Amino acid sequence: MDERFPGEKSECNGFLKRVEKQKASCARRPGFDPQSRQTASVLLLAAGLLLLSACSPQRYRQAADRQVADILAEKSREVPEFGDHFSIQMLPVETWEGLPQMESVANFLGEAGTLELGAYQISLRKVLELGTKHNRNYQTRKETVYLSALNLTAARYNFAPIFSSSGAYNEAAARKATEEGVDKTTESRLPLTVGFNQLLRGGARLAADFTTDFLQFFTQRRSPSRVTASVMQPLLRGRGYLVTMENLTQAERNVMYSLRDFVRFRQEFTVQVAAAYYRVLLNREFARNAFLGLESFRRNAEEGRAMFAEGRRSRSQLGQLEQAELSAESQWIDAVRNYKQSLDDFKVRQLGLSAAASLVFDPQELESLSILHPDLDLQSSVLIALASRMDLHTARDQAMDAARKVQVASNGLLPVLDLALSGGLDSDPNEPLSFGWDRSSWDAVVNLELPLDRRSERNAYRASLIQFDQAVRQAQLDEDEIQLGVTEALRNLDQAKRQFEISEIGVKLGQQRVEEENLRSELGLGNARDFVEAQNDFINALNQRSSALVNHTIARLNFWSALGVLQIGDAGNWIEPSYEE
Repeated sequence: MDERFPGEKSECNGFLKRVEKQKASCARRPGFDPQSRQTASVLLLAAGLLLLSACSPQRYRQAADRQVADILAEKSREVPEFGDHFSIQMLPVETWEGLPQMESVANFLGEAGTLELGAYQISLRKVLELGTKHNRNYQTRKETVYLSALNLTAARYNFAPIFSSSGAYNEAAARKATEEGVDKTTESRLPLTVGFNQLLRGGARLAADFTTDFLQFFTQRRSPSRVTASVMQPLLRGRGYLVTMENLTQAERNVMYSLRDFVRFRQEFTVQVAAAYYRVLLNREFARNAFLGLESFRRNAEEGRAMFAEGRRSRSQLGQLEQAELSAESQWIDAVRNYKQSLDDFKVRQLGLSAAASLVFDPQELESLSILHPDLDLQSSVLIALASRMDLHTARDQAMDAARKVQVASNGLLPVLDLALSGGLDSDPNEPLSFGWDRSSWDAVVNLELPLDRRSERNAYRASLIQFDQAVRQAQLDEDEIQLGVTEALRNLDQAKRQFEISEIGVKLGQQRVEEENLRSELGLGNARDFVEAQNDFINALNQRSSALVNHTIARLNFWSALGVLQIGDAGNWIEPSYEE
């Protein structure tokens, strides 16, 4: 009994003690005869067996986990990207002890900035680690892998020796025989049968059974025992390794597919989480830029009011500055709201946490980004993707599965011709474990079924041909879509690089225009409309540069993912490839 369930263990022990106490009480009862002792022994044996099965569900779970772990360790040698530390155990939400905390107020967030004081700063690496532990979709995908391996344990079990046992005791018949004074040898028997059967890879099935009276080992009565054995071999339909092993073969391959799918999912998941993380930081940067623009408009509106009082600024120009100030404030409020909303959405959807979790993202993550552009042309990229993408390997393998199933379905069209051999040995009536060939019997049967009704088998065969054609087309389509995806990813990456270069120029030009308009305003030569346009263009240029930097980073990750070469660690972090032409 598992030590983690002391209550269950105590309950089982208590039940055994009550059974023993009841048996002792019956033994002291007047008129308690051997037949009653025999009955009590049978009941105690049955109760013990039932108790054993009732006390071991946790052991079954542990046995299943061990077998699944062995299968995944075996299969992961063929998919090394799967990793070595796989578990479907749900982990509790961890504390944030050890993470740095916000020590200053972000003024550009207004009241929302004061709420972040003391919140824990969380890096992208930590976010990816949390995502692998708590993301709901990630957990479901891990459980899908586990279930595929669990199905394989059942498929393998079908080809192992399967042992069985059974027994029956008729108390009513035994008591009736006692009352009538007849021979109780037959009526009071407890026939126990122990045997096994096994399916061989060529289609033959072996079976053997041993039957005896269990009670004769505790009484003076004796009765013969019997050993039987049989073998059934299909000669046409159902014969051969390919047909017999089809379910096991498919189960083995399904585990491989699930591992590949999980590796592909992890790549896409990491890119998705990283993109969402950077988008939240980008929204924070938009709020900062909007606040900088608002402060600039406030200063210029204040200067405009002073100049208007001196007669150096017209009412119309002052109105433009004041309207620009109000518009900038509205844009800043929207930017702060978007940032907070995107942060809350990320906590719930990506991390599986509560929106109330006191977390903020590390601003240094955005500041540390740079343009790292892969030096690969389209032709090289496509070749790498066709060799590396695991989902393409799976699509091609599934076409092979469909071809194999055509052969299996064609076997179903054959006649049934089975050869069955069986035999048995009886023991000496007085010696239940002494067998002799003089008490043996043998039999041979040939079972023939002509294929006069094969409508369902015909339909299954025709369907398998269609499914094979579909699988081939799907593999071809997947290959074309991968090439298309790589082409699009490379174009997006080149575009993102050029957009960043343009945004860099735009920031410089915008800054020069704002400085010039500020200088003209100080000299009394400035125009309110020109200043508003210059300031808005400068804020937009800052936002575009930040967006272009983030977009290029995301495009680069998507490009590596499209090639299938983005290596993901067990904690969700990635390793940048270093392909060069």
